Amino acid sequence: MAGWRDDDPGLPIKFGPCSNGEYDPQPLSPVMRETVRRAQVECDRNAKRLGMSRREFLLSVCGAATTLLVLDACTREAIRHVSGSPGATPGGGYSIPPEATTEPDAAHDAIGGEEFVFDIQGHLLEYDLNPVLNGQDFWTRFPQRYCGEDDPRACYSIDHFMELMFLRSDTSMLVLSALPIYPEGSPLSATVMAETRRIAEGLCRDDRVLLHGQALPNVGPLRANLDAMEDLARRYPIVAWKTFTHFPDVFEHDGNAWWLDDHERGLPQVGEAFIRKAVELGIPRIWTHKGFSGSSRFASPVDVGPAARRHRDVDFVVYHSGYEAGGPEGPYTPATAEVGINRLVSSLKRSGIGPNENVYAELGSTWWSVFRAPEQAAHVLGKLLRYVGEDNVVWGTDCLFYGSPQDQIQALRSFHISDELQERYGYPRLSKRLKAKILGLNGARLYGIDPITTRCEFTRRELEEIRKHLPGKDRTLGPATVAAAQHVRDHHWESGMP
Repeated sequence: MAGWRDDDPGLPIKFGPCSNGEYDPQPLSPVMRETVRRAQVECDRNAKRLGMSRREFLLSVCGAATTLLVLDACTREAIRHVSGSPGATPGGGYSIPPEATTEPDAAHDAIGGEEFVFDIQGHLLEYDLNPVLNGQDFWTRFPQRYCGEDDPRACYSIDHFMELMFLRSDTSMLVLSALPIYPEGSPLSATVMAETRRIAEGLCRDDRVLLHGQALPNVGPLRANLDAMEDLARRYPIVAWKTFTHFPDVFEHDGNAWWLDDHERGLPQVGEAFIRKAVELGIPRIWTHKGFSGSSRFASPVDVGPAARRHRDVDFVVYHSGYEAGGPEGPYTPATAEVGINRLVSSLKRSGIGPNENVYAELGSTWWSVFRAPEQAAHVLGKLLRYVGEDNVVWGTDCLFYGSPQDQIQALRSFHISDELQERYGYPRLSKRLKAKILGLNGARLYGIDPITTRCEFTRRELEEIRKHLPGKDRTLGPATVAAAQHVRDHHWESGMP
């Protein structure tokens, strides 16, 4: 739109296109393009009405409410046009009263909240701690590289992560989770995670950053991988294990993959040994990437149900809930039982795993992908809440790849599932209590933690001082020999993508 300058902060609800690097960003649909156009017009109009600059309004809660109201209106118009019925309504939408677009109190009522927000899928890329590393071109694929820093890599740093999560969103606690990158020299290694946790403790004076331990049982000798798990658990306060059953096949297309239940004999039989090791170490929580498969069949959640049935003493959390980029997501039917999230539902059904048992569904990148398409969003949330359980759907955002998660939080707070879909498919009503469970209470129960609800507020100067003065050693963390450097390059895939 003419007149929108480079120094504008942009719409407060971000529509992309964007991705976490594990899938191709989806182009904006005609409905989304119209939403963006109309939201820009409405934000300009409301800013003038309130005597505010465009920038001030876009950064306000009324700006976010305006944008969501426009999204809701455009979605309704599209449904009526496609159906040919003036009374047709979408299966989901945003409950934003018109006054919320100009009255802050009304906007806070619609998209604000005091609930505990616990993000259990956070990522950053700290290059200063790893001058020679895997994923060295990873940062070039994301729009955050234009964040204003002289060195674009700093846009993914611990500093920016802390600011985006704790200052620019209502997130109170979070979990740092590994990326599908070989751990040697990873910009999100266990060392980087521990440093982030150390900085957060210094700034916030509490324990609000938790850590996952990466486990790659199929990469190299099994015994060495199990020993590496033991070493991680000894050296770091690991609260769960992060796994990728499709790694490295997804990048190298070499068939090197595995299943949690070891059901395919031609693959490394490491799933059972890995799960038993997690239990032995006293950390019986397994987080597995399922969905966003990148053309690898090994990211299917087909193995989740059998593994959960065999190990009732282990909690299995399904990152992305089995969602595949581009969808579309609709109701669970026999004809679509092996598509997208329905694959997870089918795996649980076949294994006799009911709602609220030992399988959890996580929303990172999935909610980002569907909140812009309210009909799909209603089916995604409705299916997960019905089949995985209202106590077992947990909040994650995959940020900082999508910038601050505040817009995703605001969207969930104001989202509703239509009465029609509730009645037809048995989906629950999204009450404030249920949303509070999704945003944080379910995750707190899963980890056995007491929610931290106080804000962690700090300045950039305080953050820099904490990094300088907290106890710690100065050290180089990259390879120290030619052979080690060559090893890193040999294990760095050609594209540099995770």
